[in-house]
Amino acid sequence: MELSDWIWQDRLWFPAGLGWANLKDRDGQVFAKGRDLWVIFPIAVCFLIIRQIFERTVAVQLASLLRVREKPRVRAAPNTTLESYFCNASKFPSQSSVEELTKQSACSVRQVQRWFRRRRNQERPSQIKKFREACWRFTFYLLAFIAGLGALIDKPWFYDMEEMWNGFPTLPLLPSQYWYYMIELGFYISLLFSVATDVKRKDFKEQIVHHVATILLISFSWLVNYIRAGTLIMLVHDASDYLLESAKMFNYAGWRKTCNYIFILFAAVFILTRLVILPFWIIHTTWVYPLTLYPPFFGFYFFNGLLFVLQCLHIFWAGLILRMAIKFLPGNVRILNLITIGRFPGQRLNNLLIILLVKCFLVLNSHVKNSNNLVMTECI
Repeated sequence: MELSDWIWQDRLWFPAGLGWANLKDRDGQVFAKGRDLWVIFPIAVCFLIIRQIFERTVAVQLASLLRVREKPRVRAAPNTTLESYFCNASKFPSQSSVEELTKQSACSVRQVQRWFRRRRNQERPSQIKKFREACWRFTFYLLAFIAGLGALIDKPWFYDMEEMWNGFPTLPLLPSQYWYYMIELGFYISLLFSVATDVKRKDFKEQIVHHVATILLISFSWLVNYIRAGTLIMLVHDASDYLLESAKMFNYAGWRKTCNYIFILFAAVFILTRLVILPFWIIHTTWVYPLTLYPPFFGFYFFNGLLFVLQCLHIFWAGLILRMAIKFLPGNVRILNLITIGRFPGQRLNNLLIILLVKCFLVLNSHVKNSNNLVMTECI
């Protein structure tokens, strides 16, 4: 058996008795195919081109309308010795390095420290650049959420999530599902292509893991026809992202109160969609309910494993988001102090969220065991 045949054998990706043969087009019904995914790469390139045009036209005009202003920066004076150290050694020299540089550059310690501070400020992205990027993401996420909602609002599995398994895996592909998948995948691929030139975020590594896990999850759900679950997952993700990007836009424009109100709304929607709806409705329906229909198989574990990677990232981000949201609420000083020193009732905020995840895991695991027993009983 060749390696490709072994990787794609039916028993790994489908329940017993089902396989790739069930996904062949027939009777006028079209099913998702792996070769369809090649189109996401030209779509990603198109997104990169559209983004450049959008950021240089629409985003710039909107920045001007909202009066986004660039703070004046004092440039570091030309200095070959300090520039060489900055580019080749470190942007944050230690005290001993500063003292050594004072001898080489004929500058005082204070002058060297000031030079490095100004030089680092020159490297920081401008407010306009950050606004343009946020404006582009806001536009896409808002349109994607509206389009996704329009594609799902009349579907039975939008209201009863167990319907996503009705007839699996022979679920015909709808045109709206095809374009929703291809556009979302193309956009996430374009984000990976542009990561080197985008403003680097503090959670850069987590963001990369999120993008990769999302691409794998969406692609895999397409290959094995988990499309109904995939569309719900994408909609849940898009539901809050546009609020975050709009809050960033108003922050860069100096509209602090508007930014604060939108961010609090974003925090509420984020927690509702990603810490309530996703784990207790969608993941429950992809992890627990299928075991009442089929014995577990590798594809089942792989799909839900990717979902749990995303859920761990959501919990990590929820801790950061809640800390920021609390700053905008009355009595925030005392609450923030309690969080900072670890005296928040029970545990630190992040620990509370981690404990919540563990409890969710234990509850779902008990359901899985019960479902396994039910499946084994039926098989016997």
